[in-house]
Amino acid sequence: MSSDEIHRYGVVNAGLLDQTFALQWVQNYIHLFGGNASQVTIGGISAGGGSVMLQTMAFGGTLGDSLFSNASTRAFRVDNLLYLYADFVPSQSYYAFAAAVGCFNGLPQGNLSNSIFRCLISKDTDTLQNASAYVSGSSRYGTWAFLPVTDGSFIQQLPSQQLLEKRVNGRRILSGNNANEGPLFTPQNIVTEDDFVNFLRSSFPLFTEDDISRVLLYYPSTNASVSSELPDFATSGTSGATALNQSTFGTGQQQRADNVYAETTFVCPSYWLAEAFTNNGRTAWKYQYSVIPGQHAGDQSGYLGPAAPNQGPDFEKAFMTIYGNFITKNDPSISADIAAGASAASSTSSNYSSESTDPKTSEPDSVANWAPYTLAAPYQLNLNQSGGTPFEAPAYPGVAVLDNVTQFSDPGLRNDFTLVNAYTWEGGRGMRCDFWRSVARIVPE
Repeated sequence: MSSDEIHRYGVVNAGLLDQTFALQWVQNYIHLFGGNASQVTIGGISAGGGSVMLQTMAFGGTLGDSLFSNASTRAFRVDNLLYLYADFVPSQSYYAFAAAVGCFNGLPQGNLSNSIFRCLISKDTDTLQNASAYVSGSSRYGTWAFLPVTDGSFIQQLPSQQLLEKRVNGRRILSGNNANEGPLFTPQNIVTEDDFVNFLRSSFPLFTEDDISRVLLYYPSTNASVSSELPDFATSGTSGATALNQSTFGTGQQQRADNVYAETTFVCPSYWLAEAFTNNGRTAWKYQYSVIPGQHAGDQSGYLGPAAPNQGPDFEKAFMTIYGNFITKNDPSISADIAAGASAASSTSSNYSSESTDPKTSEPDSVANWAPYTLAAPYQLNLNQSGGTPFEAPAYPGVAVLDNVTQFSDPGLRNDFTLVNAYTWEGGRGMRCDFWRSVARIVPE
């Protein structure tokens, strides 16, 4: 929560500062637990991954590797409106929260003794929690009322700008995103181009009509309504249909919106973070988790376990080893044998995609010699599987607006890992991320 009053009498970005304090504690005491203070890795997924990114940016990137040497971010979100601490939007959330608690009567407050802030800190935890839930629940679909803010100290610039200047903490980054980050956070009633344009206006309130036109240029589609009869299928990323208009979750205008949300909030920040670790003795590796359906946070069972039904034992072993090697060896590369998996060694038949007759082969050497991400060679590892036995299941159990999707389980799953150009991926994703960076002033992100 943030406002001018909190900045004046308290502190903004309190949760992030708590994380920094915890990392300082680790540095002071890790040796008592047999740990190495110079070999600390921080990691997170979704909002936690966003926190990791902001820790790499903390205090303008002036901390070096004093708190951690490695950072990993998975399917992480950067809420695509990162305002200044006293801007209109965070201030409105603050006043709405204060009103819900009973600390704001609509009149100006003159000093600390009768301030909203003094009233808030006098309230009990249950009252504050209920007010937080009420205000958060009133937010626009896919957004949150209380978010990090730029404060000139801990977060000095927008991520898109500071990361461009490569002012970061830590030495190595493993930056990942999932194939379909957007559907859970995007209204699932976008049928026509008019619906899509209204979605853009709601999501980016500072955009002019010219800005909207530029988005339509970078995210091309027809203006026809979407037929529910059109098939949903995963894209290859390198040829044929792209994430602009097609995925396991949707097609046309709906997919157009899902992809805009995904790229602005999850995917492009993962590119920017990787780019920030490409000089001054730093190293970056990047990947995309593409195992169908590739939903937001669907990857974590693969590296934390136990594996989900759509993740074969070979995939789980490979993914866990990638993260284990990054943490213990400062390099996520794994052996060709682990990348290919035991099923590849025991199988004598050709491995085919279930959706075509084109053979799909793994490239274990690309993982054994995983090239770091650079601006001149922006390669990412695409972590996928082929084969398997189809089954129908919800990607997000309990989320009624999202239908069941066709997934694949054993027997028959095989690892399908390939090194791909992240800039040209999915119809030019790198170019679209450059566009979002160019409009950071009015997004802002």
